[in-house]
Amino acid sequence: MQNRGNRFVLFSYGLPLCKLLQKVNLDLKEAVDLAEVTVATIQRLRGNITEEFKQLFKEAEKMANILDITISIKRLSNKCTKRANPSINDPEEYYRVTIAIPYIDSFIQQLNERFLCHKNVLKGFQCLFSGTYSDDFDELLQFYLDTDKQIVKAELNLWHAVLNNNGQHPKSGLEALRLCKKEMFPNLHFLVQILCSLPVSTATPERTFSCLKRLKTYLRNTMTETRLNGLTMLAVHTDIPLSAEEVLDELAKKPRKLDFVL
Repeated sequence: MQNRGNRFVLFSYGLPLCKLLQKVNLDLKEAVDLAEVTVATIQRLRGNITEEFKQLFKEAEKMANILDITISIKRLSNKCTKRANPSINDPEEYYRVTIAIPYIDSFIQQLNERFLCHKNVLKGFQCLFSGTYSDDFDELLQFYLDTDKQIVKAELNLWHAVLNNNGQHPKSGLEALRLCKKEMFPNLHFLVQILCSLPVSTATPERTFSCLKRLKTYLRNTMTETRLNGLTMLAVHTDIPLSAEEVLDELAKKPRKLDFVL
């Protein structure tokens, strides 16, 4: 019961990040920023775990009284080495030490490990938003662009000067792509395009595989790969309008043994 309560509290903090990672137009900077805010918020929860867990334990006691359950601790053993075995007699303190604190620490560690590689990738692109030139940006230019660094640095200074004059401060790569004009800042526009195309999660490919359960039925078991791919694309991209005339025009391009006159 206590473990379920801990998961419910932590998952409520991670729900906005979970929804963001399932978006189609997901941006790397936006995801990393929200992940850092989520970790900082959970760390503050971890620092005030005594008061937070006291409220949680009171709710657990109410549920236990309704179900006629007595909250007790596990039997202590001097020879037990495979599980938590602290010499604590208070149930609230016991579950806080053995379940709540380890679970929160593990949750924070998993988030940091999950977004560590994204943070390293984003270091070079941060100059596009912060306006400060760093060594990470030099490595980014060396990897993606074959252009003089002074030219790109001048573009970067002009880019932030234009943003400051217009009072515009992009918070994500997609927003920066709309503001960065290719005619004025070609190198920065190319870098922002790369930033927007970097994958953050695998939610979109997973939707495609989930769609196969509905398409690859018993009656369609003998279809060819080309037809299956076409049906999958139609099922995934339902927002793209498609008329019957366009389908007929596409089918008319293929040679057939019989000529149909419509």
